[in-house]
Amino acid sequence: MYSTRPLAASLHPQAATKLLQTIHALPHASRAVCLQAGSPSLLIRQPQIPSHRSFTSTTQQRFKEVFPAPTDAPNIKVTPPAWHHPVYTYEQMNSIQTAHREAKNWADRVALIMVRLLRWGMDTATGYTHDKGSVKPKGGDPNQASVGQKKGWFAMNERKWLVRFLFLESVAGVPGMVGASIRHLHSLRRLKRDNGWIETLLEEAYNERMHLLTFMKMAEPGRFMKFMILGAQGVFYNAFFLSYLMSPRICHRFVGHLEEEAVLTYTRAIADIDAGKLPKWDKLEAPEIAVRYWNMPEGSRTMKDLLLYIRADEAKHREVNHTLGNLEQKTDPNPFVSEYEDPSKPHPTKSIDNIKSSGWTREEVM
Repeated sequence: MYSTRPLAASLHPQAATKLLQTIHALPHASRAVCLQAGSPSLLIRQPQIPSHRSFTSTTQQRFKEVFPAPTDAPNIKVTPPAWHHPVYTYEQMNSIQTAHREAKNWADRVALIMVRLLRWGMDTATGYTHDKGSVKPKGGDPNQASVGQKKGWFAMNERKWLVRFLFLESVAGVPGMVGASIRHLHSLRRLKRDNGWIETLLEEAYNERMHLLTFMKMAEPGRFMKFMILGAQGVFYNAFFLSYLMSPRICHRFVGHLEEEAVLTYTRAIADIDAGKLPKWDKLEAPEIAVRYWNMPEGSRTMKDLLLYIRADEAKHREVNHTLGNLEQKTDPNPFVSEYEDPSKPHPTKSIDNIKSSGWTREEVM
C-alpha cells in the first residue's frame, strides 16, 4: 500500500534534517522519494501482511518474514542454488502415477513394515485422513478422484494439508543427507571413490529442503508443530544413521517406499483441488522461491501447478532409491549420473525421462 505526502516548498534546515533521518530509518524496500512537477512529495510504501499464507499461528502484529535477507552483507547481490532443477514438462508431470513395488525378500518386507509404522505415526501427528479409493489404482488416471465423504473434523482442508506437507518434508530431507555423509566418510576411510552416489543423495536432500522452504513461505508452524518436528527429526536421524551403517540396501528400499507414500499424498491433494474441496487454493499463486527454483512458466504458477512439480520430484526420488536398493552398495556406480555406451537406449537420467516407478534393475543398467 502506498501513501503520498506533500512536502512544503521550503523547509527549515533542522526540519529537513529530521525528515531525512526519518526516511533513512525506514526499511530500504519501503521508502522512495518522488519529485513531482512543482510539488515535491514523499512516497512511503507501507509493508503489508503477506497474503499467500493459508494459515499461521502468529498474529498479524507479530508477523515477520520467514527468510529475511542478511543486513550485514552489502557486497552480496544474490546467492544462487548449487543445484539447478531439471525442467519438467506438463505432459511428464501429469503422467506420474501412484505405484507400489512388491516386497521380494525379507529385507524388502522389513523396509515396508517400517514405512507403514512411520506412515501411521505421521498420520496421527498431523491429523491426516482420507477416503480410501479416492485415488484410482495404477492404470487409471491418478489425477481423478471420487468425491470424498469425510466431513467436519475429519475433512482435509487447506490448513491440514499444509500441516502434513510441512511435517512430511521436514522428515523427507533426512535420508539423503545421512546416506551422503556416511558414504563420504566411507570414501575417506577406505581411500576409494564413491562412484557418484554422494552427489545424488545430497541433491535429493537439497530438493526435499526446497519443498520445505516453499511451504514455509505459505504457512508458519506454531510452537507445538515445531516441537513435533524437532522430536521427529532427532529420533529419525539417529535411527536412520544406525540403520544405514548396518544395511544401506534396506534403507534405500525404505526411502523408496516412503516416496511411494509421498506421491500418493500429493496425488490426493491434487485430486482434492480438482474436486473443488480446497477453494482457497483455486487462485493461490506459488511463492517466488518456487517460481525461481522450478522455473515455473508464466500463467502456470497456481497451487496445483506447484503440487505437480513436487509430486514429480517425489516420484523421481522413488525411482532413485528403489534403483539404488537394487545395486551392489560398495562397487556399482550411480546410474543416474553415468554416461552410457549406447545413449539411444532407455536409461536412468537426472530428469523424469524414462522414469520407472519400481526402479531399474541391476541387469538393466549395469
